[in-house]
This record gives sequence, C-alpha cells and structure tokens, in this order.
Amino acid sequence: MRKKVLIVILLSVPGALWAQLSGDLTLVKQIDATPVKNQANTGTCWSFSTTSLVESTTLTNGNGEFDLSEMYTVRCIYTEKAKNYLLRQGSAQFGPGGLGHDVIRAMANYGAMPESAYSGLLLGVKNHDHSRLDQQLKNYLDSLLKTRPVPANWMTSFQGILDEHLGKAPETFTYKEKTYTPQTFAREVLKFKADDYVNITSFSHHPFYSSFILEVPDNFLNGSYYNVPLNELISLTERALQAGYSVMWDADVSNRYFNQNSGYAIQWAGAEQPQNITPDQEEVTVDQATRQQLFESLVTQDDHLMHLVGLEKSPGGKKFFLVKNSWGEIGPFKGYINVSEAYFAVNTVSQVVPKAALDPKLKSKLGIK
Repeated sequence: MRKKVLIVILLSVPGALWAQLSGDLTLVKQIDATPVKNQANTGTCWSFSTTSLVESTTLTNGNGEFDLSEMYTVRCIYTEKAKNYLLRQGSAQFGPGGLGHDVIRAMANYGAMPESAYSGLLLGVKNHDHSRLDQQLKNYLDSLLKTRPVPANWMTSFQGILDEHLGKAPETFTYKEKTYTPQTFAREVLKFKADDYVNITSFSHHPFYSSFILEVPDNFLNGSYYNVPLNELISLTERALQAGYSVMWDADVSNRYFNQNSGYAIQWAGAEQPQNITPDQEEVTVDQATRQQLFESLVTQDDHLMHLVGLEKSPGGKKFFLVKNSWGEIGPFKGYINVSEAYFAVNTVSQVVPKAALDPKLKSKLGIK
C-alpha cells in the first residue's frame, strides 16, 4: 500500500455540498459517506477504505452514523500477520499493507470500536506515522526466527511494541452510556455481519464465475475472490451504486493517469500527457485481454485502496466514479477524486461489495446465497 505524508485538517463534507466536488461532472448518484480521513505516513489504506465502506453501509441500512477506529483493526491484523509470518518461517508477507477482506475478517473475529475509544495515536500526537513501528515489528519477528525454540511468550513482546506506538487497546469502552466489548459493539450496535460482503475481481487466468486466491503480495490471508468478466465487474459496480450501496475499490494508482492534485484519474490516449486534462478527454479502449496483460506483466499492481461513493457523467456522456480517498482533504475536490470508467477498467485489482447490491442472476452464477 502506498504511504503518503499528508498533514491536513479534517473537514466534514456534507451531502448537500457533494455536487460541488465533481467539477464539470454531473452527479448522477451519491451514497452517504463519512468525512475524509488521513492515513498519513502509514500503509493502512486498506483499513481506511473498508472501514469507510462499513460506515456507509450502516448509514444505508439505517443503523446510524459512526466514526470507527481504523487502527483497532490494523493492530488486530498486525497480530494475525505476525503469527502467519512466524509459522511460515519468514517466507510470507509482513508489512503494513493489506486488502479489504482483512477488515471484514477482523471485525468478524475481533469486533470494532469507535474512534473515540481507540485512535491509535499517543497523547499529543495528531497524525499517524508507522515508519518506526513497521520496522520494529519486522526486526523483532526476524530476530525470533534466528532462535529455536521460539519463546512461548513472544506475542507478549509483540503486543508491547504495538502498545508503545499505538497505545493499549481497551478491552471494554463506553458508547452512549453503555459498556461494550469490541465484539458486542460490532454485533449489537453496528449489526455487522461478515456474510453481508463479498470479494470480487476480474482476471482471465482463472475461470469466470468461480473463486480463486488472488495472487497479490498483500493477500497474506490467501483470501478468495469471485471472478467475473470485465463488463460484469463494471456493471455490478454501477448497479451497486445506483441501488444505494458503496464499494471498496482496490486499484493501481502508481501511474501517470491518477492525479489527486487535479482531482481526476483518466486513462487518456496517446503517448504524451495532454496539457489540460478534461472529463471528456479521449481515452484508451480497454478489453479483458489488455487488462490481463498489464496485470501479468506487473504493470497493474495492488497498491492503494479507496471507497467508491458515487456515479457521475461528463458533459459528453462519459461515466465516472466519485471516489473517496484517505490522503486527507487535498486537491480541488477536498480529498475526493473523479475516476473514469476506462481508468477503472484498466486499474481495478479487487473490490469488496455489499452482497445485497448484487444482481440475483449474478449471485446464482457465482453460487452465492
């Protein structure tokens, strides 16, 4: 996951102002979303984006508005990564990155809590910075692998490092004058169910309408994804948004076409970047074969996760997605970016989608109940 050092002041973006965020685009459909946050100098976009998805889903389902702790989930997943890394004797991924299904798993197994109960920031610290934490955790695990037998209490020291950098996570907390554990909060207040979400991707090196373990470095849990053709990936995303459900989006943004500072991600055609990029800019034609070739040649990589919260249309009729990023309120659209359908088609790696948003016929093809 990309790390960005961005120090900004968070400002809420009321729904009534969203139409102003799309510039020359017409907002066709908007999904309620919580304010833009800043992952700052961390590789935790996977937690910010998927937590934002869960927050939006609770709004859509009428369960209320929540500001959930991304860092509680992050420390839970650090713990799972550590166990996996140690058992695989270092032949596994250990780092700050992750995927959307990690958040769904963490909330199912460990629960969730409000940001007010656990921010992951020490007293007096205003912005996340995990550069020292990541290195210290990795060094500790690598030191353990040099010994046999590994000390039985190694996890105590690992948790101590997390406590030192993120603060100790509470076992119980108070929310609206009632005491909860993370598990009871997720179950009773959020009404969270892991089965309400599905993982989707689109690559032709595996059969369509089946599931497979997505081959990207951050898939340390070996999570499976349902595989659909590109045209259905696009249509199911549009259908979800039209139905009022947002989507977690995992994509490649380390390319010249993604420009947060301009507020647009447009897969413009030609070798030279246009002087002035506009929504109706001519773009490349994308098909399944082109997409597959870019993935297998490691051009398209899993490097950043965001949150799709709206549909837009250009003056010329091109489709765009309104995307909530987690780099703070930067750029002309206050932390949002407008992503063209062509860019989406080329650069999407995976998604987490509310199951209720899927077409019944597609669910039948995929064997989803």
